[in-house]
Amino acid sequence: MAATRVYVARLAGLAVLGPDGESIGRIRDVVVAVRSDRQQPRVHGLVVELPTRRRIFVPILRVTAIEPGVVTLNTGTVSLRRFTQRPGEILALAQIVDSVVRVEDPDLPDLAGVDVHVIDLGLEQTRSRDWLVTRVAVRGHRRLGRRRTVHVVDWTMVSGLTPYEIGRPGQDVTQLLEQFEGMRAADVAQQLRELPEKRRIEVAVALDDERLADVVQELPDDEQVELLSHLEVRRAADVLEAMDPDDAADLLGELPEGEAESLLALMDPQESEPVRRLLEHSPYSAGGLMTPKPVILTPSTTVAEALARVRNPDLTPALASMVFVVRPPTATPTGRYLGSVHIQQLLREPPAHLVGGILDTDLSPLRPELPLAAVTRYFATYNLVCGPVVDEENHLLGAVSVDDVLDHLLPEDWRDQEETDERGGA
Repeated sequence: MAATRVYVARLAGLAVLGPDGESIGRIRDVVVAVRSDRQQPRVHGLVVELPTRRRIFVPILRVTAIEPGVVTLNTGTVSLRRFTQRPGEILALAQIVDSVVRVEDPDLPDLAGVDVHVIDLGLEQTRSRDWLVTRVAVRGHRRLGRRRTVHVVDWTMVSGLTPYEIGRPGQDVTQLLEQFEGMRAADVAQQLRELPEKRRIEVAVALDDERLADVVQELPDDEQVELLSHLEVRRAADVLEAMDPDDAADLLGELPEGEAESLLALMDPQESEPVRRLLEHSPYSAGGLMTPKPVILTPSTTVAEALARVRNPDLTPALASMVFVVRPPTATPTGRYLGSVHIQQLLREPPAHLVGGILDTDLSPLRPELPLAAVTRYFATYNLVCGPVVDEENHLLGAVSVDDVLDHLLPEDWRDQEETDERGGA
């Protein structure tokens, strides 16, 4: 039986189907229009995530039934334009849930003058088929020896949910972080871009350094700089330390020289030194594109040890495709570069064999000053996804991977090119 009363948190993740049962996507949020008075907000529609991870808008009037586990639409034809939030619209999960409010319900005197958190919103369908936010589920701070009680109150009894108050900083992000669990960093970055600036910053502050670094690396250059500028300087330096050196160098290269140097000075010297070396090269050269931390081995390393190294889950597939063999030291710039070994070759050799005996010495290395166009031709010529960068004295400086090349070949706005149109109406 179709429901006429539902809660937003229970909608999140539900499958969205067309009239013939075809799968369209899953609900990720609910778009509502909150007014400055306490009148119950009207629901505009749903934010639906397609299998491709794109989030689109589906008007609430397209919904014919909300049932346990599934939401059905009256049409299988929906606009595939990426969801963009319009002025006056608020996202129920992303912006209202976790807000701090006060309840003025005469039947709940214990909540008078007490800050409580919004944990859910109740929606109700009217006779005209419109949906309104009618109820608010709140929970207070835990007191010593007592469990926190959940209360469900009428929207009109709650203060603190005007657009101005929702937009104030300091809001909790517990529910948002739960949505991001298990998502790839690139997908989290895209979701952050779709949040209002205030919520984007609050999420960034709440993420741990490693997770935030992974996410920042997936943002466009200008948005990386903007997000970093909202962090405390010490925290910004910690995030830079957690980033891949080549990505950290690219970001610092976008900053004024004085700001970049201040951040470098706050970083651990072991982390800042490879970044400083990368900054010496043009960003559109092999030296500027490379990572100084590929898989580097000595000739006496066994095939079994080499395979264990490339199994590291922190390595990208491109960097894991090849190991580089050098004389000690193995930290870049290394001792004399001897050659490389492709992962296919490692898989064909007995585990006890030494990598020094199976080197590919015919592959010409890249020079650090080589321009991007020449690096691109190099990858195309040799059918590679990773290549060594070696200086004139035959020291390995790092490696360029195909993902670094693509990042610089694509136009700066490549993430937005499919979403240039505005959202269609109902």
